[in-house]
Amino acid sequence: MLTLGIDPGTATTGYGLVRQAGKQLEHLSYGCILTASDEAPQARLGIIYKQLKALIVKYSPDVVAVERLFFGQNTKTAMAVGQARGIVLLAASECGIKIAEYTPLEVKLAITGYGKAEKKQVQQMVRVMLRLADIPKPDDAADALAVAITHLHSYKLKGLGLVAA
Repeated sequence: MLTLGIDPGTATTGYGLVRQAGKQLEHLSYGCILTASDEAPQARLGIIYKQLKALIVKYSPDVVAVERLFFGQNTKTAMAVGQARGIVLLAASECGIKIAEYTPLEVKLAITGYGKAEKKQVQQMVRVMLRLADIPKPDDAADALAVAITHLHSYKLKGLGLVAA
């Protein structure tokens, strides 16, 4: 199963493609879709949409796993991330790709076994799980890989009803 993990954001949307090959995980690609802060919001969303659709067409993932929005103190940031997240859901839906969503807590639990793990712990485990020489950079790409790995570790359990869908 090939999973496209997404860490949505308006300035930086991280992506990571991870394939389950037997019991092994392998990464195919990772990186970020970047937009300039001086661009109009609708133009930034358009860039994310076009580049994400190009990734979907190029790799034909079986599922897009996206991080659920976590509402913190900054509602302006939350709204912008929510818009980027909506674009991700739209692109996947238009391409007929299944969508899975995971909270930051679920990702931390799946990757490290501890829901309050630090970002560096998650990134180090992503490096180990994918047998990479270095921690993936930038952070948004590492986070997207973590979301993809989370899906690959949990989709079977969800199908059995052992994990809330």
